[in-house]
Amino acid sequence: MRLSLGFSPCPNDTFIFDALVNGKIDTGDFQFEPVLEDVQTLNRWAMKKKLSVSKISYGVWPLIRKDYRLLDAGGALGRGVGPLLIAKKEIPLPQVDQLTIAIPGEQTTANVLFSLAFPKAALKKFMLFSDIESAVLNGTVDCGVIIHENRFTYMQRGLVKLMDLGEFWEQKTQSPIPLGGIVIRRDIDPQIAERVDALIRKSVSYAQSNYPVLADYVKQHSQEMEESVMRQHIDLYVNDYSLGLGEEGRKAVDVLLEVCNAFL
Repeated sequence: MRLSLGFSPCPNDTFIFDALVNGKIDTGDFQFEPVLEDVQTLNRWAMKKKLSVSKISYGVWPLIRKDYRLLDAGGALGRGVGPLLIAKKEIPLPQVDQLTIAIPGEQTTANVLFSLAFPKAALKKFMLFSDIESAVLNGTVDCGVIIHENRFTYMQRGLVKLMDLGEFWEQKTQSPIPLGGIVIRRDIDPQIAERVDALIRKSVSYAQSNYPVLADYVKQHSQEMEESVMRQHIDLYVNDYSLGLGEEGRKAVDVLLEVCNAFL
């Protein structure tokens, strides 16, 4: 059976799915067709039911639940992993409501967490996550919400952190931060979904058992990134929750769902 599989080119995703899509584990009668795109593109595609299996931001989960099931393995969830609000200089937080903010996509978890912290901020510009640092530096926007590898590089460009939005979430909800999950279309047999979930878990285990060696697949899709940043990325976003959400992880997703519904 051939299934399309969408995930981002970020090191945590290529690390997780390398063994699955490159024949390093036995996938039986399953063949996976990898489609690598930024997560906001994957979110939009999920709203159109484009792919069989896909990484998504939990921010889009309320909009696609009727069409997709959430799998247990392969996602990004944890503590200390949230997006950061950054600027060129220190800005008093009460002023943020009146400023222009770059957000890495309307349906991203980053947008949900920013909206939770700053519910009155309305001047948002949605753009590709990798363009946000430059938009702040050149004055296109006043502040930006950064995710992925930009969490590790913003200081090198002279930018400052105004708030850790993940830390705000954890203090307010007492829950880990659900960033991204793996979903499979509901028109696919539930037993097939279970087998796919098990294969993703096996792929994560394979990657973890061979770490800290970085697979060529990870390096290939992160050519402009230093290996130390790749490892920081993997160390931050790949953890026990990537093997399975567990009770705490599922509760965290439910909490985020409640928060998302407040903004829909």
